Amino acid sequence: MKKDKISLETYLTGELTSEIKHELIDGHVYAMAGASKNHERICQNLSRMMGLHLYDAACEVFGSDIKIQAGANFFYPDVLVDCDSTGSDSYVTESPVLIVEVLSKSTRRMDETTKRVAYMNMPSLKEYVLIEQDFVDVEVLRRSDQWVSRHYFLGDEVTFESIGLSMPVAEVYHRVQNEDMTEFLQ
Repeated sequence: MKKDKISLETYLTGELTSEIKHELIDGHVYAMAGASKNHERICQNLSRMMGLHLYDAACEVFGSDIKIQAGANFFYPDVLVDCDSTGSDSYVTESPVLIVEVLSKSTRRMDETTKRVAYMNMPSLKEYVLIEQDFVDVEVLRRSDQWVSRHYFLGDEVTFESIGLSMPVAEVYHRVQNEDMTEFLQ
């Protein structure tokens, strides 16, 4: 059964009081699922390293409570970096330079299709990063490379060109418990 579309105003007003986050895609509202510990470890590792790197910079790192407006759609990415603090809405940004999504079985399809297209059409976006949580693989797509995927694995260093930060892939996965990390640490 297809849900009825809701207005933008109804969506934005509802998000201010809702206990559950929702994304708005083509006028339809979708509830967000909870995250695993590994998912949160990856997000926290990135937020911490990026936050320290950007400590005195104009750019800021935000977690999954800040919405991105991509055209008429609203998404809650796992991590984002925004270098424009002039927006009038304290809960939404339209100008991220970097977006990170940590993949799970429930989000993979949306992250790799609908969100990818919407994000890559945002003029401000320089990098879109997809990170596996069940095995080690950091995929980076850069506007400067015409959005060609580059993959980084254990032993590699991944560079987030949009903010001038390089870090070992092992740091992205610090404390993550999956088979790749178990083998790497032995």
